[in-house]
Amino acid sequence: MKFSYDIIVVGAGHAGCEAATAAANMGSQTLLITMDMNKIAQMSCNPAVGGVAKGQIVREIDALGGQMGIVSDRTAIQFRMLNRSKGPAMWSPRVQSDRMKYIGTWREIIENTDNLFMWQDTVTELIFENNCVKGVKTRMGVTFNAGAVILTNGTFLNGLIHIGKVQIGGGRIAEPASTGMTEQLREHGFRTDRMKTGTPVRIDARSVDFSLLAEQKGDQDFHKFSYLPQVQRELKQRSCWIAYTSEEVHAALREGLKDSPLYNGQIRSIGPRYCPSIETKIVTFSEKTSHQLFLEPEGETTHEYYLNGFSSSLPLETQLKALQTIPAFRNTHIFRPGYAIEYDFFDPTQLHPTLETKAVKNLFFAGQINGTTGYEEAAGQGIVAGINAHINCHGGTPFVLHRDEAYIGVLIDDLITKGVDEPYRMFTSRAEYRILLRQDNADERLTRKGYDLGLATSERMELLNRKEAKVEEIIHFVNDFSIKADRINPFLESIGATPLKQGVKLIDLLVRPHIDLEKMAREVSPLRELLESIEERQEEIIESADIRIKYSGYIKREQVMADKITRLEEIRIKDKFNYNEIQSLSTEARQKLTRINPDTIAQASRIPGVSPNDISVLLVLLGR
Repeated sequence: MKFSYDIIVVGAGHAGCEAATAAANMGSQTLLITMDMNKIAQMSCNPAVGGVAKGQIVREIDALGGQMGIVSDRTAIQFRMLNRSKGPAMWSPRVQSDRMKYIGTWREIIENTDNLFMWQDTVTELIFENNCVKGVKTRMGVTFNAGAVILTNGTFLNGLIHIGKVQIGGGRIAEPASTGMTEQLREHGFRTDRMKTGTPVRIDARSVDFSLLAEQKGDQDFHKFSYLPQVQRELKQRSCWIAYTSEEVHAALREGLKDSPLYNGQIRSIGPRYCPSIETKIVTFSEKTSHQLFLEPEGETTHEYYLNGFSSSLPLETQLKALQTIPAFRNTHIFRPGYAIEYDFFDPTQLHPTLETKAVKNLFFAGQINGTTGYEEAAGQGIVAGINAHINCHGGTPFVLHRDEAYIGVLIDDLITKGVDEPYRMFTSRAEYRILLRQDNADERLTRKGYDLGLATSERMELLNRKEAKVEEIIHFVNDFSIKADRINPFLESIGATPLKQGVKLIDLLVRPHIDLEKMAREVSPLRELLESIEERQEEIIESADIRIKYSGYIKREQVMADKITRLEEIRIKDKFNYNEIQSLSTEARQKLTRINPDTIAQASRIPGVSPNDISVLLVLLGR
């Protein structure tokens, strides 16, 4: 075997898999090192992909030419489009996956990706030379040389599992922790800290009374993650189920709080605000008498279920007692209790927008090592790190996604500009340009970029071109087609809409609420003929055209705002100032600007503690 590669990726979680396949598909000889080749892209927590804002990230990964959307569709056992009652900026796809088939599908992709090789081992040391990474050393004593290294260690760096007073060293249950790397990086000046996350109990479905639960079925329409039409849901679809805690459940949990690692001082690291443990919920929201729980299947045929909303590090006995006070779980048998895990992460303000570290050249961090939580956030970072590691090795312009281009851009900019004081989770509210960053148009935003990089295939570009041509044809038609009042008023009155007093263009009707292309096509035969002429991806194209028509005003307004900010993104200030010498800046601004050393004026404006007055000072100094 070879001992020298262009790129080495350490860790085969969601970040590592995307990083490795992206780099290899772009042409880099890539080595993926993992502790266990049978747990590639292991879904450590819930076997689900997507959700609010997270689903948008998965569609962006797919649009760029990544793999997560493909794997998620092929292994989905339930699909739902969340937030359909809200505007399209909030629509968020989510799938429940078959955990084992997800791993198997990812491994199949990795094994059949040209330029991509695997090695089962643990990396214990990085090889540095003049502040540049040159390779890695492993527990087996093997040295691998590389032009770039991407660390995607997840929760394994000095990982410590908590179940009540029981402590087990590990990165996941029954999997060993990785030691030595944090200490070495700290010696090279990296700032590090500890974070905490957790996972719920796993339940045997044969011991559950489903008649006492509310069934939640999935969607059966055309929506999915991947833009490739040949990628479809292949597995039997299964339902999820809804339960609720009660005061009786909360009382049982409170009895065990004295032995909770979160409250007895055993855990002191930073936990997630937006996905709290059940014990945190009953303390923080003590006025609430119940909390919603989701019982979700772990696979197409397995009896193993995941109890979403019941994450805990309480003792086994407490978890079981509380669980069995819920009527549906009176006689429940569990496969494994919930547990908390502490692990090392690194302050992400130590990274460039490319995810290369500032202190060491050609060393990249992606995933939970940067203080994020979630498979989707990790994978989004992974594909960006893989792309930029390839560019570092072979030349090219660094690949950076801006905040108006992708949720991935929002994610990375937040990390490197603001840092983290808790595990970072993406929400639609974090993006200023939500109407531009919809799940339906990720291909329009990013596939050309992926194609220009050599990552998205020509097939994807051809699909995008055909889709855009059809959407434009529809929009052009409704802008030009006139309809008389007496022809359409009976339809308008039948749906309770205000009738017309004179003829209008078709687009003037389509911007009204509750009127869409498909409804209008039933009344206007030329429009019906146009829509029926769409030979592929008909529903997707009609939905895309509908959104563009109905929200065109909002889209244009937001684009104008984004263009103004883009001008500030073009004013580069990296290494142009000694901020400590600029006395007209506030003390906090001097400290923050020195530590982060922002690339642009726009990035500087997003640093907490840097005021508009501080930005004005910098613009004056630049002669602007």
